Amino acid sequence: MLRVFNSESRRKEAFVPIEAGKVRMYVCGMTVYDYCHIGHARVLVVFDVLYRYLRHKGFEVTYVRNITDIDDKIIRRAEEQGVAMRGLTDRFIDAMHEDAARLGVLEPTLEPRATDSMEAIIAMIRELEERGYAYRAENGDVYYDVSRFEGYGRLSGKNPEDLRAGARVEVGEAKDDPLDFVLWKAAKPGEPSWDSPWGPGRPGWHIECSAMSTTTLGNRFDIHGGGQDLQFPHHENEIAQSEAATCEHYVNYWMHNGFVRVNEEKMSKSLGNFFTVRDVLEAYSGEEIRWFILSSHYRSPLNYSDAQLDAARAALHRLYNALEGVEPGETADAGFAERFEAAMDDDLNTPEALAVLFECASELNRAREQGDDARAGELARTLVDLGGVVGVLQSDPADYLRGGGAGELDADAIEALIEQRNRARAERDFAEADRIRDALADQGVQLLDGPEGTRWQRT
Repeated sequence: MLRVFNSESRRKEAFVPIEAGKVRMYVCGMTVYDYCHIGHARVLVVFDVLYRYLRHKGFEVTYVRNITDIDDKIIRRAEEQGVAMRGLTDRFIDAMHEDAARLGVLEPTLEPRATDSMEAIIAMIRELEERGYAYRAENGDVYYDVSRFEGYGRLSGKNPEDLRAGARVEVGEAKDDPLDFVLWKAAKPGEPSWDSPWGPGRPGWHIECSAMSTTTLGNRFDIHGGGQDLQFPHHENEIAQSEAATCEHYVNYWMHNGFVRVNEEKMSKSLGNFFTVRDVLEAYSGEEIRWFILSSHYRSPLNYSDAQLDAARAALHRLYNALEGVEPGETADAGFAERFEAAMDDDLNTPEALAVLFECASELNRAREQGDDARAGELARTLVDLGGVVGVLQSDPADYLRGGGAGELDADAIEALIEQRNRARAERDFAEADRIRDALADQGVQLLDGPEGTRWQRT
């Protein structure tokens, strides 16, 4: 049985869905004012693996990943670039989809946008106001009254009194308590706004997710995921809003992935130490980035470096080399599948699951050496099937090995140099043949001579 670490209970729990055979899952998506960085990539990949694995286990999964397309940062960026807000967000939504596709991330079932969800957002704020959890301040903003919600802080483990002691009210805010947070912001000159019972304005960030999640999945659903940085205050505030508005328990399992770190510091735009996905994709394939992310447990810190990405590339080369030239059989090895699932059932232990793939590849290589084609085919089927569960090893091995690097030479140029080398060898000009081999090696191309001729791959 699948067990997941529930951030709310702070322990691993057996996963039992609300409705047998069906899973409803919501993950906080991107705020679309810039390109996705590797921290965003981790969220996309981690919860894509959870989505894939739940489906592998036979569940019917409704996966909702929202888009925040109205926000202070979005408004500022649109003003800086002199473009319409919708034009800016559409551009970065398209870029996010491109990055996700190259990382092998499946499309979610639903992808609601905040700006398309205003009716639900306003309805939830009205409900909170009617129940006495929301109030309108002197500046026209509408705030959530945290003191009215019993149990505030249960997700993050924070004590409200301790939070109050260190909190301060920002300039321009008119809330009654430093812990109160905005539900609706009164319109400012030149900013996008929507009509509401409290006048023109726009929603606060936290209420957007409460409205989008409950509208698409119901008042109570199975899994809510996101980055560790969202646990407080965003997810804490989601609980307070949603449960006050619906009078139901909001989420059964909270799951949070760990930070990406660079030189032991959290990767973030504010620190200026972030790498965009598309920048990294110039040097590494999407599958290599994905492997790098899965090589650490999703709750652990992930240390970003070229050395780690090089290790991911080497790992995939080893597995694709084992698969190259082997036709996957009709059946898979049940033993490896059982061990792989045991790792994944243990709170998505992808490092252990990937280790099973390596062991399977080693046995595949032995079967090839022994000329046992039937066993090799069975193990190749196992590798491909289990790899697919976590979104790897789905490319043609020869295509991956020839295109997985960032070499400057294209395939036609490499083939032409191999022909030159073959002629030099035929003419016994071994110095020229060695020169071509070394030149290709300098370009990241490895030649593999065998009875069937010369094959090549990127290194």
